[in-house]
Amino acid sequence: MIEIRNLSLDVGGFRLEDINLKVESGEYFIVLGPTGAGKTILLESIAGLHPIKSGEVWLNGREVTALEPEKRGIGFVYQDYVLFPHLSVRGNILFGLKQTKRPKDELRSRVDWIAGLLGVSHLLGRKPETLSGGERQKVALARALSISPQVLLLDEPLSALDPHAREEVQQELRQIHRRLQATIIHVTHDFEEAIALGDRIAVLGEGRIIQVGTPEQIFRQPNSEFVARFAMSRNIFSGEVRDGGYGETIFAVEGTELAVVTPLRGKAHASLRPEDILISQEPLISSARNCLRGTITRIDNRGSTIYLTVSTPLDFVCLVTRRSFEELNLAQGDEVYLTFKASAIHVF
Repeated sequence: MIEIRNLSLDVGGFRLEDINLKVESGEYFIVLGPTGAGKTILLESIAGLHPIKSGEVWLNGREVTALEPEKRGIGFVYQDYVLFPHLSVRGNILFGLKQTKRPKDELRSRVDWIAGLLGVSHLLGRKPETLSGGERQKVALARALSISPQVLLLDEPLSALDPHAREEVQQELRQIHRRLQATIIHVTHDFEEAIALGDRIAVLGEGRIIQVGTPEQIFRQPNSEFVARFAMSRNIFSGEVRDGGYGETIFAVEGTELAVVTPLRGKAHASLRPEDILISQEPLISSARNCLRGTITRIDNRGSTIYLTVSTPLDFVCLVTRRSFEELNLAQGDEVYLTFKASAIHVF
């Protein structure tokens, strides 16, 4: 288990401020945020690479705030691999193990086992310069895991990979976590990556923790406009919540009234995910309490999916599959109907 208590520090003019996090043993924990949010600095602080101005870092019930990095039992993998070019793959994996002063047979056995786990046994005699990006990342993971770290820190491990390699290494990370029950802290700016891998997610922005929760909570229940935008809700409005007729609750924004489900009243924000909006050419008969007529004003083609901006006159961004788009024969300027549930709107 890792616990960070009231952590603050300054690095090159950037400040992490009042960071409090608790990562359970065996948890795959994601730190998610935009470039410049302080994600790497947070990882390096946990690893002991920066002097901490105030606060504490605890690892498995022991305070390690002032402990040297090499004594913390932490594995660290950077996005650019940082492999030793003059060493073979075997030599890279052995590097940290040699410091443990174990018998040679035990070291060899450990390298063979971890190489098998990561699927790089056939690469042990190769030099890093001859490897693909995905292979280098696997070797970097093997080197970090070889010392049986108490926690594995991953700094944007998939960002430098092509789509195929990214998917392959992502599967390896799932397998490692499942087989070793490792405690992992993984930082990324990719929301889909966070959703795919994380047990829980902390959203970091401008050196502060903004929200911590399960992927579903971050995805469906953002606590701020920052998180809603980063989670790609796309439809984010500022308005006012008030009581409507027949016991309904209304969110009013720019002359449009939306039925919502919330105990809040007064000025608030609302977010609605594009995939929660049904688009049709005629009004739908359904239990959904929101149905608006509008005009398609923009079409963004993303290959298998398409984003449509519909003006009602309030602008909504909707997500449709290519098949639905083609079946409906939609085009810019078409009049359509938008239908969505009151419960699909998150008010905060």
